[in-house]
Amino acid sequence: MPQHSAIVGASAAGVSAAITMRSHGYEGRITVIDRDPHPPYERPPLSKPADGTLRPIIPPSQFRELDIELRLGSEVSGVDPIYRTLHLGAEGSLKVDSLLLSTGVAARRLTVPGSDLAHVLVLRDAADAASLADRLSAGGPLVVVGAGFIGLEIAALAREKGLDVTVVEIGSRPLQTLDEGIGLRLLELHQERGVRFVLSRTVRRFEGVDAVEEVVLDDGTRIPAATVVVGVGVEPRTELARAIGVRTDHQGIVVDACGRTDVPWVYAAGDVASQPHPDLVTGRGRIEHWDVALKHGATVGATMAGHPTAFTETPYVWSDQFGRTFQMFGRPHTTDELVMRGDATPDSYLGFWLRDNIVVAVCGFDRPRDVGAARRLIRLPVGTHRDALADGGSELRTLIKTITRGPGPQSNREEGVRTT
Repeated sequence: MPQHSAIVGASAAGVSAAITMRSHGYEGRITVIDRDPHPPYERPPLSKPADGTLRPIIPPSQFRELDIELRLGSEVSGVDPIYRTLHLGAEGSLKVDSLLLSTGVAARRLTVPGSDLAHVLVLRDAADAASLADRLSAGGPLVVVGAGFIGLEIAALAREKGLDVTVVEIGSRPLQTLDEGIGLRLLELHQERGVRFVLSRTVRRFEGVDAVEEVVLDDGTRIPAATVVVGVGVEPRTELARAIGVRTDHQGIVVDACGRTDVPWVYAAGDVASQPHPDLVTGRGRIEHWDVALKHGATVGATMAGHPTAFTETPYVWSDQFGRTFQMFGRPHTTDELVMRGDATPDSYLGFWLRDNIVVAVCGFDRPRDVGAARRLIRLPVGTHRDALADGGSELRTLIKTITRGPGPQSNREEGVRTT
């Protein structure tokens, strides 16, 4: 068994892997390296209402108890793959026997004129969150570029603080990758609370003397802005993997079901991993959710400790907006059919995505108990119960029991459903 394992990235995946290695009997040295100077913290709260206090992934004392060394504020400047040595600049070098890359993703920035002006922000880490908090305290107007989950959460947070908010989105609705009905419901929620949307438009440039003052769109529209937050996606941080010679693709670092790369001593976990998964339509890809990062890190950590474990958990994502929570289990595709329960309202709904008459994902808005129950249907065929799913008058839990206990193959398939 390796005597020294290094983990680059004190992310949810990296920390989870380190903890799991210890729980699976790994007795060697574990070093976690991260450029961020803060003790490992949860990232989802950064875009949600909070008092600015970072929420630790685990209590700092637990790292000491588990004999996990943290090297924070440190960055790997180079690597020698022949001698398995990580170079940390002025801090010297580390020779390792195995390496986990949990380097995550970087916020994508716009490459348009004026993108380097002051107060044009992205949100990915604690420093970004502190800058955003300062700007929200300074007042609006705020322009958010991108109507994904991050953009919508920031827009909601700013409106709750009383700021003038405009969201610019290249697509025709928020959450363009999900069903039209979901996006339009969230659009209505935000508009009712005063958020303005400019849809089917892109940013041509930012203008201002020293700091941003206006956002100019592709049709010439000018939007006043004291602050701009760009939320147009992310890019996997694969630089170190490529320096080692690890295979990567457009999604990230290519790994097998257990998190192993094509270089025997290197693994990858979390947002940066291009992994095979039964819920992905293409069979492989990146799953950028906090819950997935924790659980994927745990399976890779078990593998590194000598207990190969495949990750097949159903992906889970949530988003808090205006005091309400959107939840989703599974990974729907744009061609999947969304069946909404008949009792849906703009403020509360439950839906099921079907592919070839099989439930591939469920979502809910302000329906946590129903979503928790409905997740049991993922990967099960609905058969003759299809219409009952849409009938808001039928008892959901009774229906779920009927489907999961169905005759023959249906009841057997329930055993394969993994919970998160």
